[in-house]
Amino acid sequence: MLFPITGNNVTIGNNVKIYPNVYIGDNVKIGDNVVVFAGAKIYSESIIGNNCVVHSGVIIGADGFGFTPNSDGEFSKVPQTGNVILEDNVDVGAGTTIDRATLGSTILRKGVKLDNQIQIAHNVEIGEHTVIAAQTGVAGSTKIGKHCMIGGQVGIVGHIVIGNNVRIQAQSGIGRNVKDNEVLQGSPALNYGDFNKSYVHFKNLPKIINRIDNLENKD
Repeated sequence: MLFPITGNNVTIGNNVKIYPNVYIGDNVKIGDNVVVFAGAKIYSESIIGNNCVVHSGVIIGADGFGFTPNSDGEFSKVPQTGNVILEDNVDVGAGTTIDRATLGSTILRKGVKLDNQIQIAHNVEIGEHTVIAAQTGVAGSTKIGKHCMIGGQVGIVGHIVIGNNVRIQAQSGIGRNVKDNEVLQGSPALNYGDFNKSYVHFKNLPKIINRIDNLENKD
């Protein structure tokens, strides 16, 4: 059995359960009643609140995707010096990755629930009690509000703001700021009602074209 490996200056709260083959880096802080399942990796400087669950294969605090091109067209690494903060009652599903901030913190506010195989990029902030389904990717520096529900395989670009109580249907692509209470579907995403109306016409497009052709032939 491979026991957990911990770095220097690690703080672990009361009633914490850490399974085998877990790595915990330097200066990590873990609150009370936390469960970290086998094979999870928590990189240095990360902060985990109380009552959190971190499932197998999760990586918290890996470097964000930060590179800058030089005059030769090559990409140089931008140092990723921030951290990740999980507030209380956060669940992180198996195989999910949450990148450390370039500067400052990547933050999951209290009550956030992440499904399996989700990518959260550097400097993202996710508001309280937002839930995100599997295989969703959130690009860097995007802010997501409270009480949002985001379906599976959603792609969200970087540097946008998504409001509170937003609903995003599965496989949607979000490329703009989203106001509070919007319901979106499609790629690029449309208002849910508009998407459904448009989709009806899209399905009927061959018939509509035939009707137009017949009318033109009569002329």
